[in-house]
Amino acid sequence: MMDKKELFSLLDNISRSPDPESIKKALDITDPLLLDTLYGYAYDVKLRNVGSNVYFRGIIEFSNICVKDCYYCGIRKSNTNTKRYELTEDEIITEAKWCYANKYGSLVLQSGERSDSAFTDKIERVLLKIRELSSGGLGVTLSLGEQDAGTYKRWFDAGAHRYLLRIETSNKALYEKIHPAGHSFERRLECLHALRESGYQVGTGALIGFPGQTTADLARDILFFKDIDADMIGMGPYVVHDETPMAKQAADYDPAVQLELGLKMIALTRIVLKDVNIASTTALQALSDTGRERGLKAGANIIMPNVTDLAYRTGYQLYQNKPGIDENAEEQRRNLENNIKSIGERVCYGLWGDSLHFKKRTE
Repeated sequence: MMDKKELFSLLDNISRSPDPESIKKALDITDPLLLDTLYGYAYDVKLRNVGSNVYFRGIIEFSNICVKDCYYCGIRKSNTNTKRYELTEDEIITEAKWCYANKYGSLVLQSGERSDSAFTDKIERVLLKIRELSSGGLGVTLSLGEQDAGTYKRWFDAGAHRYLLRIETSNKALYEKIHPAGHSFERRLECLHALRESGYQVGTGALIGFPGQTTADLARDILFFKDIDADMIGMGPYVVHDETPMAKQAADYDPAVQLELGLKMIALTRIVLKDVNIASTTALQALSDTGRERGLKAGANIIMPNVTDLAYRTGYQLYQNKPGIDENAEEQRRNLENNIKSIGERVCYGLWGDSLHFKKRTE
């Protein structure tokens, strides 16, 4: 069994020259004392590289209409039990105004995936309005799936400057197992490259701990993030949704194991990538009331409070038992701020909180 000294040596090696075998070895740790050491090491890396500031990204989940049919997702197009919705432009702008008035440095526009002209034109108009209402002061991240290069550029020119497109898994064979025909791994990679060419801060991430995935796969995911020179990471543990095909494969699903794996991935991603932005996602909170705070202590520095109108919250459940669906934006802001203060960190209002990695890369 590994002791603390051996673990420090392993983590030092991963920090200097990461390789898949070493990362896998760290991901396989289950001893609570060693896990505390891992998280503490990652937190020190975070403090040295990005500090203890936490940046809020107010997330507006403005539509659950989706053309994709991913086997793990609750809003997949084949789920006929989901009541579909789409916010109007005015409703989106109302939420954006709330973010700006409450000094959130940035917001996230997220929805199910579409690429029709009515959708892409709407996003462009919304971006221009957000830029106008904030005089360019409100940062905008998009998480709107695969688009053509021209659309990415139009949205960038209209005011978006970050884009999150999760690879879900860098293992092509696994990607094809968790997506139906017509969902192309190569297309996903092409979109990540197109985003970089368009000028965005590029974000990606993995679905952690889904059936059939191994820690060796996850180790390679972290190296994939490094290889594509990602600026930000948004990843979370797999949480079951019963109305999906993958749920049938998750008989041995254990929330505690999933939470631990999610925290280990945050910690090791921080150790390898050092100065990127890493989100502590809502999926962590779905597994533990303190999940997001634990994510921060493991190395994350971004929180995405939900600012979507309560009337629509229940419609955007990618997984079951999603927290915060009955907590309005002000309650969530206040509760998160208090929780973050309690762990010795500080919410940094009024700033974009851009990826330091992006800044260094583009200087």
